[in-house]
Amino acid sequence: MGRGRRILLYCAALIAVGGTGAWYLHQGPEPVRAARSSVSAAVPVTVAVAAKRDLPVYLTGLGSVQAFFTVGIRSQVDGKLEEVLFTEGQQVKKGDVLVKIDPRLYQAALDQAKAKRMQDEAQLSSARKDLARSRTLVDKSFQTQQVVDQQQARVDQLIATINADDAAIEAAQTQLDYTAITAPSDGRMGVRNIDPGNIVHASDSAAIATLTLTKPAAVLFTLSSRYLQDVREAIARGPVEVTAFSQDNTRVLSKGTLLLIDNFVDQASATMRLKAVFANEDENLWPGDFVNARVLLEVRRDVLVIPAPAIQRGPDGIFTWVVKPDNHVEARPIKTGPTTADQTVVTSGLSEGERVVVNGQYKLRLDSRVTVNEPAASAVAKQDRPS
Repeated sequence: MGRGRRILLYCAALIAVGGTGAWYLHQGPEPVRAARSSVSAAVPVTVAVAAKRDLPVYLTGLGSVQAFFTVGIRSQVDGKLEEVLFTEGQQVKKGDVLVKIDPRLYQAALDQAKAKRMQDEAQLSSARKDLARSRTLVDKSFQTQQVVDQQQARVDQLIATINADDAAIEAAQTQLDYTAITAPSDGRMGVRNIDPGNIVHASDSAAIATLTLTKPAAVLFTLSSRYLQDVREAIARGPVEVTAFSQDNTRVLSKGTLLLIDNFVDQASATMRLKAVFANEDENLWPGDFVNARVLLEVRRDVLVIPAPAIQRGPDGIFTWVVKPDNHVEARPIKTGPTTADQTVVTSGLSEGERVVVNGQYKLRLDSRVTVNEPAASAVAKQDRPS
């Protein structure tokens, strides 16, 4: 009997200890309850609302600025560089005299050609008089027809000589004109490479200076050849807008239009060259500078867009985390279109007004409960920025 009583007391003690532990877990101190509740804690995320808007579609390529007109100012005759009439960096007009070369030798050659013509004209006048007298004598039978024919040939020969004299005079005048070098177009003069007093030659490879026309200016840039058909279709619809941005994409330098696509694709790099023209009235585009050229292909009207960070990639393709009305999330497969700045077109899988997670996705699991900390601005409020 004593042994049985001890066993019963032992069992009662075990039951009492188990009950105390259960009470401790359910009604015990705060740290224990917090540890239990942390298992189902909500995940803080940032969301954005899918919205419809007009979205421009851009292509951006790196390019370089080219002057619309560039010419090296060189001498076309040999001689001493007598005078330079431009200032480095000066804006000049077409026809302005830029450089003068010693003209004395060329003026003498012109004078000599003119004197030769006067001499031949005098001989022609005498020959014509002789021809008239011979014809009179032939009519009176005092002269033979052979003499008349010889006199006619002499006159014709002198006429040809005078024509040659005219050509020589024109050539000498041209050489003389070359001693004053004029601007072939409007533009800005560059650095002077040759100073007055030096001898210049028509065969010199170095230019005296370089004239550039920067208003308008051009930008030559490249794009992937996979966009060839898209660009051609855009050109067929009308003028294609091109915006030139600074190298760091922070400043708009100028806006212009696409001029052409080069007539071949570079197979080595799978790229195509394009050229755009800009008015460049403020001369923000400087020849030789690198810029980012952004081509506006089209504007897609009333399309559904979400921020690009909401797009996720998984083993089954592209998806986004959608926050349901009960604040639980689901991984929704979607199909996307082009991206402009940080906005991506969604073509299927999402409806207007649905909330998508744009930050905090790495903590999410299927059917996770979330709390929205700072809702992101609606996609409608997003502004275009250069990509």
